[in-house]
Amino acid sequence: MIRPSRLEDRERIIEICLASFYGVSIDHNIEEKFGLPKDSWQEKKRRSIEKELEKPELVFVAEEDGQVVGFITTQIDGDTGRIPNLGVDSAYRGRGLGKALIAHALDFFRQQGLKLARIETLDQNEVGKNLYPKMGFQQVALQIHYAMEL
Repeated sequence: MIRPSRLEDRERIIEICLASFYGVSIDHNIEEKFGLPKDSWQEKKRRSIEKELEKPELVFVAEEDGQVVGFITTQIDGDTGRIPNLGVDSAYRGRGLGKALIAHALDFFRQQGLKLARIETLDQNEVGKNLYPKMGFQQVALQIHYAMEL
């Protein structure tokens, strides 16, 4: 079952998010290359997802047997819907929950009258690189992130 998020889902969503983005976040890459900064990639990701959770009407969860097992966050900018974060508990992967969450977000965007949906991933995220085109997304650009110590 996919439903809108609730306040009591907050910590579970954060837990799934941090586990899901291990090894596939820019800040994690920077930390791996340059060492631990003042704030770890997990702290940065937590702040980012907490900001998205301030608008629970734009966050949806997959629930199984009363437990949150996946989530998707959405944003609306003009006539474009954006999916910044998607995560599924590792014990529930391979069951089509990511596809179902994306489909739910796309339906939500259509209900809002939006004309375009966006999602992005890193080249090292094999799941995203395979899943998003299967859901109908088309690659439109590649971006390279650089960092240097100061």
